[in-house]
Amino acid sequence: MQIGVPAETLAEEKRVATVPDVVEKIIKLGFRVAIESGAGDAAHFSDDAYRCAGAEVLPDAATLWARSDIVLKVRPPTSEEVALMRDGGTLIGFVWPAQHPELMQQLAAKKTTVLAIDCLPRTLSRAQKMDALTSTAGVSGYRAVIEAANAFGRFFNGQITAAGKVPPAKVFIAGAGVAGLAAIGTAANLGAIVRANDTRAEVADQVKSLGGEFVKVDYEEEGSGGGGYAKVMSEGFQAAQRKMYAEQARDADIIITTALIPGKPAPKLITAEMVQSMKPGSVIVDMAGEQGGNCELTVPGEAVVRHGVTIIGYTDLASRLARQSSTLYATNLLRLLEELCKAKDGVALVNMDDDAIRGLTVIKEGEITWPAPPLQQAPKPAPKAAAAPVAEKKSAHGAGAPMSGRALGIVFAVLAVLFWAIGAYAPAAFLGHFTVFVLACFIGYMVVWNVTPALHTPLMSVTNAISSIIAIGALIQIAPPGAGTDGRPDTLILWLAFAALVLTGVNMFGGFAVTRRMLAMFRK
Repeated sequence: MQIGVPAETLAEEKRVATVPDVVEKIIKLGFRVAIESGAGDAAHFSDDAYRCAGAEVLPDAATLWARSDIVLKVRPPTSEEVALMRDGGTLIGFVWPAQHPELMQQLAAKKTTVLAIDCLPRTLSRAQKMDALTSTAGVSGYRAVIEAANAFGRFFNGQITAAGKVPPAKVFIAGAGVAGLAAIGTAANLGAIVRANDTRAEVADQVKSLGGEFVKVDYEEEGSGGGGYAKVMSEGFQAAQRKMYAEQARDADIIITTALIPGKPAPKLITAEMVQSMKPGSVIVDMAGEQGGNCELTVPGEAVVRHGVTIIGYTDLASRLARQSSTLYATNLLRLLEELCKAKDGVALVNMDDDAIRGLTVIKEGEITWPAPPLQQAPKPAPKAAAAPVAEKKSAHGAGAPMSGRALGIVFAVLAVLFWAIGAYAPAAFLGHFTVFVLACFIGYMVVWNVTPALHTPLMSVTNAISSIIAIGALIQIAPPGAGTDGRPDTLILWLAFAALVLTGVNMFGGFAVTRRMLAMFRK
């Protein structure tokens, strides 16, 4: 089968559905790859780069659509592109079936099979490698902060200079999904004071881990809507939320809004009055501009100034980092193709019994299959039945029961007799070393036992390095000078000592290297 990648026709779209590095991997699956000439130019991928990767470069879109069994796209196809598509072909890309019912009918009339990457069931852990929404949102969140910094009139980080003190910028982010979290991390790394809010209380820890402060709405209501999205909140919650947003607007220098619910217009979070209350020179980046915007004064696709506040409503944030977002998107589509072509024979099979593939498939051979049935939730484990009181009581010698005084005395007596036997018949030098060994074991156990479990791995790598040093000392004790007949150690001992030194050297340096890497994970 041949996979075709046309150039995107939307004027502001610079992304391309696959990149040269991924083309090589698609070909290894058994597919042939063709790309329209100039499709990757805006993302800085030349036709020659695609040719070197093994793709065929076709001169125009009509030829490519007519010859391709599978077409990979970024944006939903236009009516003209659907007309070019061969009957019974397959389309993979963003489709947004809820927003484009007419497009769905046109595609169904061509007897196509359509896999909408935006319909992937995001709750499936095995589907994360195909989650293009997450990849795109992460790029967009990063770019939103860059756009805000470009429009903002001063530094993000606070500074004290000879010319005076520069306070840090205050950034408020509405919505802590993937895009919001990317924005939080970027703004915090630039040195800003970052605050964020989300209707889902469980994201508070994620906000804090990225250096932000979670601002809670003074109203108790669960905001998780399933599938990784938030739900529409009650009027009471929305009123409390607007009050909190009004307070943040007066204090913040930059506001970034990310609130979106699939299939619904973007909720209006920032009113005109809030914009008017902001300080002159402030910036709002409305990431929901394509769906109408979270700010009442947003103009989709444009940056405007209202009441001294710059309001950015760009709808192509991911496209403004075209090379990076194209690479991530191409990798997502590659993982999907690997699921469709597990035999690596160049034939894509749409398995409707696979939950991930079923969720993606919105049209199957001309039949509209969207929306997919809800995923079957794994049954919750049955609660353990309470054991009878008699069963709970264990004997003194049963598993888990504390050792009785008599048993403990017997154990100590046996150990004392064993220690006496060793002391009575073993050489005096051995007894001294044995005593040190026992004490070292006891002290080592107590040291590890009293360390926080999170630090056990770096701690054990250190003790591993120390044990290597002890091993060298042990070799010296085993083979002291004069062990051989001529006053030198035996040849065998020399070779063993040499091998031990090499191995313990690796162990020592490796132990400390692992320790440094592990401890670095606990630092920001």
